[in-house]
Amino acid sequence: MKKVITYGTYDLLHQGHINLLRRAKELGDYLIVGVTSDSFDRGRGKLNVRNNVLERVEAVKATGYADEVIIEDYVGQKIDDIQKYNVDIFAIGSDWEGLFDYLNEFTKVVYLPRTEGISSTMLRAESTTDVKLGIIGCGRVATRFPKEAEVVNGVKIIATYDIEKEAAERLASKVGGCEACSSVDKLLESVDAVYIATPHLSHYGLIKQSLEAGKHVLVETPMVLNGTQAKECFELAEQKGVILMEANKTAHCPAFNHLMVMIKSGVIGEVVDIEASLSQLLDKNGREFDPQQAGGALFEQGSYPLLPIIKLMGCDYKDLTLYSRMENGVDIHTKGVFRYDHAVCSFKVGLGVKTEGNLVISGTKGYAYVPAPWWLTDYFELRYEDQNKNQKYFYKWDGAGLRYEIQEFISCIVNKRFSTARLRRRESVCMANVMQQFAERSNFLEI
Repeated sequence: MKKVITYGTYDLLHQGHINLLRRAKELGDYLIVGVTSDSFDRGRGKLNVRNNVLERVEAVKATGYADEVIIEDYVGQKIDDIQKYNVDIFAIGSDWEGLFDYLNEFTKVVYLPRTEGISSTMLRAESTTDVKLGIIGCGRVATRFPKEAEVVNGVKIIATYDIEKEAAERLASKVGGCEACSSVDKLLESVDAVYIATPHLSHYGLIKQSLEAGKHVLVETPMVLNGTQAKECFELAEQKGVILMEANKTAHCPAFNHLMVMIKSGVIGEVVDIEASLSQLLDKNGREFDPQQAGGALFEQGSYPLLPIIKLMGCDYKDLTLYSRMENGVDIHTKGVFRYDHAVCSFKVGLGVKTEGNLVISGTKGYAYVPAPWWLTDYFELRYEDQNKNQKYFYKWDGAGLRYEIQEFISCIVNKRFSTARLRRRESVCMANVMQQFAERSNFLEI
């Protein structure tokens, strides 16, 4: 049996793709198709892929030409696959002619003619209208947003607003064709979507105002500090037919997502314990220490260590006990202990207490270790009793990391997906419930 292998992204599958798959199939008896993973595409700077990897795999299968579909996830995999599957022919489109000649050492390389006049790039250009986006709140976090958005296809920042007019003007001046608006209402008149990066207590009102105006909303984490409000906002978004998404950059980080998938697949067995911590020593004159502005460690940092616990263990915990060191009305350190049916998980956050910022996920077969700053995940280890089985994983973290959440937000809008698997609506609600429990001092002990 003669085996043929080919690779591609297969985004917006079109007749050109189908023709290539047919021609590749005609070269042999068995066709293996490698579909590039989302993280591999991002690593190559492709933040404009319209369909996610599962959608692209299903589209390739539906052509009927692929006998087997595999995922391409790393540089150099083509050589490994050729040897692993005992491939006779490597086939690729003629626009790559010469670039894969090095594979002749391992198998025969054939460049197939491309179908003229059609490509995924052309289809995206013809079918994509940039999402016009406005930034509400032009402080420290928002100043990083325009540069990150530049590398994402399909989004254009056209407006800014801040209660401090000069801040909105400064940010607008850094973006071509961007207007500093005098009010939120004025901004909402001209945009399709908003990014909200204001202080925590203003989120709820701004989210509702934007949703009522029929705008898609990406809001900084924590989205709101009340579970009832979170549910209300998501229900309103669905009624209005728009996207509401919490901008937790760790949730959209490729390395963190890969870690979550691996843990859920059972590589360390059943998870029985998770420890996550994050701390900073900040100037106590800042907003973060003002109780009138929802200051404190849990409100400021809690979304991040809550994320791996809720992603892996779910929202149905038996109870949560909170222990806090309070100072002038805010927590400078909080530890939370979740009790699940078959696991106990804990997190620590600190603004005036410093701790080791690691993430450790313990299982019945081994454990995962992610060193600080794990919330900017670019490296993790899987460790076992037999150290010879230990594995290390390295990833690239690009820019400030906001590009990943921006790309997912735009993808949800374009594909009309009301929830993202990276941070589901129920998970955002669960985090808001934890914030609410702290605010109400329920099952709370001061230390």
